[in-house]
Amino acid sequence: MDAARQLYVAVVEQARQPGFYTECGVPDTVTGRFDLIALHSFLLMNRLKQDGATRSLAQAISDVVVDDMDRNLREMGTGDLSVGKKVKRIMEGYFGRLEGYEKALLGDDAALAAALRRNLFAEGEPSDGQLSAVAGYVRREAARLADQPIDRLKAGAVAFGPPPTGIAPSVAPGADDAG
Repeated sequence: MDAARQLYVAVVEQARQPGFYTECGVPDTVTGRFDLIALHSFLLMNRLKQDGATRSLAQAISDVVVDDMDRNLREMGTGDLSVGKKVKRIMEGYFGRLEGYEKALLGDDAALAAALRRNLFAEGEPSDGQLSAVAGYVRREAARLADQPIDRLKAGAVAFGPPPTGIAPSVAPGADDAG
């Protein structure tokens, strides 16, 4: 298995961590799972971008993503004639998310929260605590990845931290604490 595929497998495994769905409130849907893959791909690509010698690795990861999206669409029953168009549309959204997260990470917490709300939580409404926890996770993981040696990444090894836990549950609209 080559380094790009190994890194992508690690991204997908991280995106499948149950805590993102149970604690953080990411919708457990095809779109929610895709958005977690895009978020973790961004974190990885952001790290690779810090080292100019990893351009070919970043491109190879993108190629693996395209192949995986193609395979998944076919497994979901998409016909051969429309797979290419759907993959193109998916990848436009994927790269749009990567660009949006890059700008947001350079900004303040409000910019990052807005990007997460727009993308990761497009199908749901996270509590303020969930949104804040995921934004903190993104900043923590960006710093964590920045500390990982580039040679390790080039060898196909990446380590992500655990999803946020202990997030206070959201209060239902109209709930009255005065009991």
